[in-house]
Amino acid sequence: MPVYLDHAATSPMPASVRAAYLHALETAGNPSSIHSAGQSARAMLDDARSRIAATLGVDAVELTFTGGGTEAVNLAVKGLFWRARQADPRRTRLLVPRAEHHATLDAVEWLVAHEGASVTWLEVDAEGVLLIDGLGGVAAALAGAGDEPADDVALITMLAANNEVGSVQPVAEVAALAAAAGVPLHVDAIAAYGQIDLAPLPPGVGALSISAHKVGGPVGVGALVLRRGTEVVPLLHGGAQQRGRSGTMDAPGAWAFAVAAEAAHAELAARAAHKRALRDRLEAGIRAHVPQAVLHGTGAAHRLPGTVHLTVPGCEGDSLLFLLDQAGFAVSTGSACQAGVPEPSHVLLAMGLSAADARGALRVTLGPDTTADEIDALLDALPAAVARAEAAGLAARTPMLGR
Repeated sequence: MPVYLDHAATSPMPASVRAAYLHALETAGNPSSIHSAGQSARAMLDDARSRIAATLGVDAVELTFTGGGTEAVNLAVKGLFWRARQADPRRTRLLVPRAEHHATLDAVEWLVAHEGASVTWLEVDAEGVLLIDGLGGVAAALAGAGDEPADDVALITMLAANNEVGSVQPVAEVAALAAAAGVPLHVDAIAAYGQIDLAPLPPGVGALSISAHKVGGPVGVGALVLRRGTEVVPLLHGGAQQRGRSGTMDAPGAWAFAVAAEAAHAELAARAAHKRALRDRLEAGIRAHVPQAVLHGTGAAHRLPGTVHLTVPGCEGDSLLFLLDQAGFAVSTGSACQAGVPEPSHVLLAMGLSAADARGALRVTLGPDTTADEIDALLDALPAAVARAEAAGLAARTPMLGR
């Protein structure tokens, strides 16, 4: 079995969650049916909703289940944009950091192409942290004439923590600015949920996206928090089973999500300390054994405890990934949603790296069961992989059409 060090892509389902999931699958009713089997499924679903909501310090009525994190992000970004424009046709501008996940970036680009939206791109610093003040910061993007905020902003969307380099973002500061300007704020917390404590949510956060499989739950189950007073125009129509979303709800998947979420949050401090110690051990070893490597996000005031991100000049990240895979280690070059796409990371470009340097990216993400022996084994294998990747050099690239 390979040493699995790609928990940010998906974290394996623990035995306790698998057992709960299999047991829940024995409940056959549709949660919207009024017979006893349906009501049993409804009770399971409602209980799961309450338990997941409790991990975020929100009310159960504020949590809408989705078919995964990408749907949650799309429902928030598109649904909030449409709602803002309905209320005031002038509100068509989105404020979006350049280093967001592609679930957000692609949704925003779709709104620009098809719905008449415009975008003000927000900048991040060299650690991948969103700028609040100065040129390219949130405050300037919200500024209007005189003391009045801009009246054309429909939505701010941002990560809670960067999914590639792990830098935790200034959500509370942005939430305060958004609230003062009367602009809804969506937070993509998919990478952060179960890694850091997100509760209580700052009052200015209107919507927040999470996903089950990042914390050891099933793939294909996510949730969107919609705070009281925050409404979206639905993406899906056909039953209005939930607030802002139609469709039959996956009660067993929600139940397994709740079990995984509760386990992650019950052990949040211990898991974080464990991963932080191994992260520091790995980074120290990289500095000692691969001194030409550059670690990213290490200067951020707050970081996800289990994320290590590095670039090796003159190497292809894909080469490093495949060489380490051959050696028995599952790692990543960045977001799994962009895996296999021959482009440098947009996150690293936003942080100021050159395209050539950004091509040498490698992300290692740790889980609650990662061991020191596994970290030491990776450090033993890494220098040889780097040497072979350096010898291979940078591959010639064919420009991608439309990019």
